[in-house]
Amino acid sequence: MTDQLVSVEEHRDRILSAIEPLPAFDQPLLEAFGLTAAEEVRSAVALPGFDNSAMDGYAVVHADVASASEDNPVHLPVVGEIGAGQASLLAMSPGTAVKIMTGAPVPAGADAVVPYEWTDRGVAQVVITRSPEPGQHVRPRGEDVAEGDLLIEEGAVLGPRQIGLLAAVGRASVRSRPRPRVVILSTGSELREPGTSLGHDSVYDGNSFLLAAAARQAGAISYRVGIVSDEPRTFAAALNDQLVRADLVVTSGGVSMGDYDVVKEALAPLGTVWFGGVAMQPGKPQGFGTVGEDQIPIITLPGNPVSSYVSFEQFVLPALRRMMGRTPYLRPSADAVLTHALTSPDGRRQYARGILSVVDGRLAVTPVGPQGSHMIGDLAESDALIVVAESVTSVEAGETVTVLPLDEDF
Repeated sequence: MTDQLVSVEEHRDRILSAIEPLPAFDQPLLEAFGLTAAEEVRSAVALPGFDNSAMDGYAVVHADVASASEDNPVHLPVVGEIGAGQASLLAMSPGTAVKIMTGAPVPAGADAVVPYEWTDRGVAQVVITRSPEPGQHVRPRGEDVAEGDLLIEEGAVLGPRQIGLLAAVGRASVRSRPRPRVVILSTGSELREPGTSLGHDSVYDGNSFLLAAAARQAGAISYRVGIVSDEPRTFAAALNDQLVRADLVVTSGGVSMGDYDVVKEALAPLGTVWFGGVAMQPGKPQGFGTVGEDQIPIITLPGNPVSSYVSFEQFVLPALRRMMGRTPYLRPSADAVLTHALTSPDGRRQYARGILSVVDGRLAVTPVGPQGSHMIGDLAESDALIVVAESVTSVEAGETVTVLPLDEDF
């Protein structure tokens, strides 16, 4: 690992410049949910595709019922009935009425629908006591969507409403970028699986679950691999076994300056992975490069849970969003009033945990506990990261700081 620290932006740019969006392909609508459209979609049909009734009632010629009132009702013969999806009567003549259900096509010749509530609901003859306006209760063809209308812009995220719209215009699939497949490896001979017994010198592996869940939240498919011991050959074998199902590999631990930093020891000799320090706290030791014949990108994160999570936010999340074709790559920031003073190391950008609130109508943030990189309890309690610039060593209560809200979709 080099002694010279690089900036957060330099390391992030290193990663993003080496990663391309995943190739797009046609996917069934439900499979495309949450993905990014890789095409512009225009409608090949109109919605609705025909004039249809907005009410249960009677299709009429407006001129025949214009004078209808309680004191002067209009009597019309009922010459047919039209249900949704059961249209056999296609046209009607003046001086008649046709019983019609909501969504059913309005027959040619009719230009209004009288709701049941304005009639006696007659079968052979209907008594109409109130007149609709011309065109009232008729949904005209193309009122919602016209043929050729732009429905989905390229790059748009396909949520439930967009998927429903595509189905409504007859699209069975949409070209989109797939979810990245992310393999998560946690290293450390001291790690144990949750649910098993701990020894006097062992700890449960929380990092791989934290990172796998964060990858899923970002829209990726995450594969959590079992714990890998601090033995380079074991790590290399586990890594090679996983590359067949990986678009990206993320490791946790083993990248610092210790005697048992297995990730660095196993990958550095390849010459395809950079290891170095980034001017940030937590998260100084980082690595990035490619592995395997297919040059699969690998991002190596530090092992302390807070360091690992903050590093995920700054480096892995932007990479995943780039792979999916989603922008912006970075989580949007906001300004907030700091409620308690903070200190920060000179020359390193601090990402402190905090809790957001609203005080006197302004967004405020309260630092959460000591800012140790091992304190996952405080991390779970927080909902924002407080960003303190490299050149700032202290921030007083009442000052405005930049925050990254963690629970907001973007």
